[in-house]
Amino acid sequence: MKTKGFAILLCTIMVAACSEDPYDKDTMRDEPNQPQSMRPSGPIEKRIEVPKVGNRKNLIVHSTVCDEDTIMTYCLEFEPQKYHSKWVAFRFDGITRQKSTGRQDFFDDDPSLPSNYQIGSKAFGTPYDRGHICASADRLYNEEANLQTFYMSNISPQLSSFNQHYWTRYESFVQNLGRNKNFADTLYVTKGGTISDDKIIGYVTRQNGTKIAVPKYYFMALLAVKNRKYNAIGFLMEHKDYGVKSADDVSINDVKTHVVSIDALEKFTDIDFFFNLPDEIENEVEAKVNENFWGL
Repeated sequence: MKTKGFAILLCTIMVAACSEDPYDKDTMRDEPNQPQSMRPSGPIEKRIEVPKVGNRKNLIVHSTVCDEDTIMTYCLEFEPQKYHSKWVAFRFDGITRQKSTGRQDFFDDDPSLPSNYQIGSKAFGTPYDRGHICASADRLYNEEANLQTFYMSNISPQLSSFNQHYWTRYESFVQNLGRNKNFADTLYVTKGGTISDDKIIGYVTRQNGTKIAVPKYYFMALLAVKNRKYNAIGFLMEHKDYGVKSADDVSINDVKTHVVSIDALEKFTDIDFFFNLPDEIENEVEAKVNENFWGL
């Protein structure tokens, strides 16, 4: 896919829609002329949705421009030895919750990665789909942003039954909350699949010999802020065939079975989520889950 240049979203931006959180350091907004695919030049690690970065050399940011304002599509930490992201982080706010385009469906290598870490855009082959981490439907506010969700750095080998039915149900759960401005001023999201040696199923091998890790578990970490009050929840699920035939077969009780606290998710994944929050807030919201708040 050739880069189309900046995709401009004509929208009216109310400052309050993106600044309800007093601890939010949305540094990309200070750099309106940065290219859409870039390595960060500012402290992108200060954004609340971004976990503690292990190796800044492997931090990749994709962004687009909205009414002369640079908006981060998502960022990720790539693990070159596994040819897979460690996590992908993004947010739903007054701009990014909008729906102004549709699914582009154009898989492509990530132009931010060196050629020796690109794996090609072809399908993984049976039984695996090219499963999104940041879903296509998570980024519908801008055509270019949606295209960026099809970069292979944001794609994971997922069992077809898991990707198309089970994972999709959790994606729609997040999207419904993220687009509901009455639920949250901002919903911070981090998703991923486990890629440590003891938490993978195995590898998918490309024709060139490249081996892509297949996660044994997938996770989501969510943090909602509404009127400066915070709530967090985690989801952790095994990567397997759950025997469902569609996302509609996954009930809200099924969703609830995979709820974990952020503290528990951090211990399992060895990822420090939402560490940019003040310690007293982080400690409180990560220790427990208010299931009623999340509609569970």
